[in-house]
Amino acid sequence: MDKSMIKGVVIGGVAMVVLAAGAVPTYKALTKPKFAEVTSVNEVTETIVTPREECNNVQVQRQAPVQDRDRIAGTVIGGVAGGLLGSTIGRGSGRTAATVVGAAGGAYAGNQVQKNMQRKEVITTTERRCKTVNETTQKLVGYDVTYRLGDKQGTLRTSFKPGTTLPVKDGQVVVPTADAS
Repeated sequence: MDKSMIKGVVIGGVAMVVLAAGAVPTYKALTKPKFAEVTSVNEVTETIVTPREECNNVQVQRQAPVQDRDRIAGTVIGGVAGGLLGSTIGRGSGRTAATVVGAAGGAYAGNQVQKNMQRKEVITTTERRCKTVNETTQKLVGYDVTYRLGDKQGTLRTSFKPGTTLPVKDGQVVVPTADAS
């Protein structure tokens, strides 16, 4: 074999190795998947609590202010009525005793009657009563997307609901923006 033939074989062999080395990545790039299959999409929400004030007008009953705290009017009227009743019942010298006992009993009874009447006297007013009420709402913040790329499975979050596939670039899933979909 002459030298030029050996040179040709060596140069040809080197060229074949270089071409083969360049063809493998090109082949791999051509056979890489261009899309990942979306297998599930779940909404992600956030609970928002908003306090607000709720007010109502309520009828309220209270005991009326007492004009005669010592119940003098009831005591006097009861005493007079009891004394009159005692004097009509009693005869002779017993009349004075019956009048005194009737006046004392009537005074006590009148005092108690006025006490009960004062307790039952009420006034009704309207009051505005307020309380804080929490309203809860759900806000959509995105979507958790599960996908399959070849034999691998992955999850990512998007701001929009994707279709059935996601784009792939250089073997990685690309998350598109909402306006690109």
